[in-house]
Amino acid sequence: MSLEFVGGESILLLMDEYGICASSGSACTSGSLQPSHVPRAMGAPYTMAHGSIRFSLNIYNTDADINLMSDMPPPIIARLREMPPYWTLEAKACVNR
Repeated sequence: MSLEFVGGESILLLMDEYGICASSGSACTSGSLQPSHVPRAMGAPYTMAHGSIRFSLNIYNTDADINLMSDMPPPIIARLREMPPYWTLEAKACVNR
């Protein structure tokens, strides 16, 4: 799954709060801050490749696990998109008077 204008690591942190385990990017780029080459090779823009999440299922996953995994991303993405992407100087600056 790839989402534009949100970072994969941010998505993973919030998914972890719900007990959802996933990875950002492909297995061959795990541990790297660079986006996976797979979405880029499929024509995804760089801003979307950084928002790639990889889910792996096995025989022990239940229907409830899959439902949770499919239900949680929309509110997580909405929450992340509400956050300002950069530290705003007006709100966070220290002013010496």
